[in-house]
Amino acid sequence: MRAYGRRGLLALAVGVLAAVTACSGDAKPAPTRSAVAASTTPSPSPDEPAVTRAEAAEAFGEVTATDDTLRVQSDLQGRLALALDIMTGGQAQLAVAAYLSTDYAPPRYRWGAPTLFVPRFPASERAPWFSALATRDGRPTLLTFAKSDRWRLSSAAELLPGQEAPKVELDADGYATVVAADDKTVTISPQFMGPVHASVAETGTAGVTAGLLAPGPYTTDVAEQIASRREEAKNDGFSYDSIFSADNYPVYALRTEDGGALIQYSLSRTTSTTTKTAEDDYIPVPESARWAITTPVLRRSLKLIETHQYASTVPPLTTPAPAPVIAHDGALTKASGE
Repeated sequence: MRAYGRRGLLALAVGVLAAVTACSGDAKPAPTRSAVAASTTPSPSPDEPAVTRAEAAEAFGEVTATDDTLRVQSDLQGRLALALDIMTGGQAQLAVAAYLSTDYAPPRYRWGAPTLFVPRFPASERAPWFSALATRDGRPTLLTFAKSDRWRLSSAAELLPGQEAPKVELDADGYATVVAADDKTVTISPQFMGPVHASVAETGTAGVTAGLLAPGPYTTDVAEQIASRREEAKNDGFSYDSIFSADNYPVYALRTEDGGALIQYSLSRTTSTTTKTAEDDYIPVPESARWAITTPVLRRSLKLIETHQYASTVPPLTTPAPAPVIAHDGALTKASGE
């Protein structure tokens, strides 16, 4: 989180929740614009939308089928490059790691039929996207596909045990509504979701964002893990730190039936370990990083970079509560050291 240098943004996010007590109880969600650089406000229109539900279904089928074909072990040259042509956002980094860490034999997936959440973008929308809920190897997974010159998979996060996808608000024709990046009818605006999550994952219940996200394995538990490992490293003669950053990953947000938002976003995590004393203190390289670093130990430093994708349900401002993380997927995507 310290990579942002944006503590003011976090203060604003906290202010949103603090202002709840001063808000009237009958505030209504307002029509919103895209959380991913849309230039106009998506709203119901008699004109054909930029993305129809039929087109979204076709795109889901084409991208997942192509991905599966490329994951079949073969002598096809440039399979990774072809795979990256159907990936964007955090999925691009995860795809590279999936191929390189398995000697170009990444796991294949069995996909179930999707439930589509397609925003009603105007025909002029230049960066349309849609989300889907489908089983991946039998596990419910939230996905988002984004279009520039072609459709690409941008985000995928499996629902955590005991969690269910929220009911997305749909209009009479079955189209969803986008929640704007700066929407103020929810307890955490989509543009603050990444920074808030990064702060909670680093500082837990001690930070300025404490209470905005629900405690759990991807929020407060991570902060406790970082603090514990930092102390262990210090006792062993090392320095240790682990920070989260939203980088330039896109954020996707849909209005839910309760007036809240389903927000999908990505974070990178950079963990650094450095020796403090003589070269006799070696840093062990974890098994998960051996595909990128061939030696079992390093003399001076180790840097591990992970890419994580999440989905959280943010309550409406009228009924504030800590936002739970309901879905996650992630992996080590880069490692280096000396």
